[in-house]
Amino acid sequence: MIYSSLQRDGSSARQMTGNPAQFEAIGNRLGFRAVEESPRRLLLRWQGARFPAFLCLGIAVILLFVSVPIVEALRLRGFVGPAGSLWYFPVMNVILFGISIFLITQRRTIELDSDARQMILRRQSLYRTVCFAASYDEIHKVRLGFDQVYGGFAVGGSTAAQSFPVPALRAVLKNGDTVLLDRGSFRKLADIGRRLSQRIMTSLEIDPQLHEQRRV
Repeated sequence: MIYSSLQRDGSSARQMTGNPAQFEAIGNRLGFRAVEESPRRLLLRWQGARFPAFLCLGIAVILLFVSVPIVEALRLRGFVGPAGSLWYFPVMNVILFGISIFLITQRRTIELDSDARQMILRRQSLYRTVCFAASYDEIHKVRLGFDQVYGGFAVGGSTAAQSFPVPALRAVLKNGDTVLLDRGSFRKLADIGRRLSQRIMTSLEIDPQLHEQRRV
């Protein structure tokens, strides 16, 4: 999807590429960190869900000690041998390896290019890369507020999952859309928000409820 807008003076058109909705996150936290900061460029990166990725990889490596002999037995005697009923171990091994590789390759970046006056978001995984780009002129403000994130799930006809507020940093676009930048602690998001707003040369809006919550 391509969004477009005009500069105030109407002299030239700037295009915003990508769909902000593709950068929404199911989880309650992301956690970007600055990997490059210079007068010309600010690069923030989130490196996926590392703990579950390495947990799946560790389990898969351990299962290799079981799966390799089973595969060899199946190759020699087929499914009629004693190992025929244990075929699911190699299958589980492959699935766990696939999940771990997918999680390890998950990555998000936020790049501010001062020369091009452009904000570029990227979401990468094993099988695709999604990009969103907007010029500084198309960003109205940076807002630090709350997102309603669902926790748990409904089981056996119970009530629907409950939502709870999580601090979230978003870029508010002049066309009315918002794009999620990060979720996490108030202090860290406020620091990232100040860096971004200073480079974009726009305001940082902080929800008053966040200040009240910190006082409590």
